[in-house]
Amino acid sequence: MARRKKGYYRGRDLARQRIERLFVLAEEEHERHPERSDRYVEIARRMGMRMRVRIPRRLKRRICKGCRCYLSPGRTRVRLRDGMVTVTCLECGEEMRYPYRRPR
Repeated sequence: MARRKKGYYRGRDLARQRIERLFVLAEEEHERHPERSDRYVEIARRMGMRMRVRIPRRLKRRICKGCRCYLSPGRTRVRLRDGMVTVTCLECGEEMRYPYRRPR
């Protein structure tokens, strides 16, 4: 088995922190500059792919799977039906469905 280069895990940890920070910046900037928040999300995605770091689920669900824009409450429509959350992007019309458990 090949050995990892020195600093490999440190680089991945740094990438995770930067991805988190980019999503915070995207949320802050979305009101005034929505195109800037889309750019932050694009940078975070590329960083994750390059460093082989998974974007956490809670953040990944803030990205449209169709147009790759930052999903904020002003850009989405959320519906609950039959145990599924349906999030519709109002920019491209893409629908993303996620299961949820109903409380007993």
